[in-house]
Amino acid sequence: MNFLTIGHRGVMGVAPENTLRSFIAAQHAGLDVIELDLHLSKDGALVVMHDAEVDRTTDGKGRIAEKTLDELRALDAGGGERVPVFEEVLDAVTAPLQAEIKDITAARALAEVMVRRDLCARVEVLSFQDGALTEIRRLVPGVRTTLVADHYGTDVVGRATAVGATALALDIRRLTLEVVEEARKAGLKVYGWVVNTQEHLRLVRALELDGATTDYPEIKRTARFTA
Repeated sequence: MNFLTIGHRGVMGVAPENTLRSFIAAQHAGLDVIELDLHLSKDGALVVMHDAEVDRTTDGKGRIAEKTLDELRALDAGGGERVPVFEEVLDAVTAPLQAEIKDITAARALAEVMVRRDLCARVEVLSFQDGALTEIRRLVPGVRTTLVADHYGTDVVGRATAVGATALALDIRRLTLEVVEEARKAGLKVYGWVVNTQEHLRLVRALELDGATTDYPEIKRTARFTA
């Protein structure tokens, strides 16, 4: 089994999340894939940040959608880091990426970059929003997509297949064998998030998942010994 360790917003347990420092640290730690989040600024820049507001992760306040890229660049995203745009991450690391989009508008902006830079082989697109995945598949032929869910039952499998997703990324705290078995019947890969403890890693292994998203690079080393 090709088990993937996925760096959550880089390695947010040891570096400021969704920053170039965090992504570079994830790559240096040997994580197989790096996960990040995308929003659009007021002037249409594809910026890397998890929340819709800047309050939690920067020294600023307000919604990303109400700030220009220059205004976002002026913020401290942790330890002197700046809010990056997606293409800066593409250039800063060589690792495969999981890019989570929040809505259809972000899907369209990401699609433009993916087509222009021929990123289908490198970038897998994630979303909680079924419509966003439908839109990116319409705009980027051959794109790999993953449906993300935190509150779900076996119905999540039908949702994923309906939008053409090839994988599920599921909250490990609610994951059951029944859901995994239904996903396998549908030919879907299953990733667990967020896997930061030995208990969760043992569950990932017991359920024979395809990968684990983690905040800490040590999970990569530990996963080798529990394979």
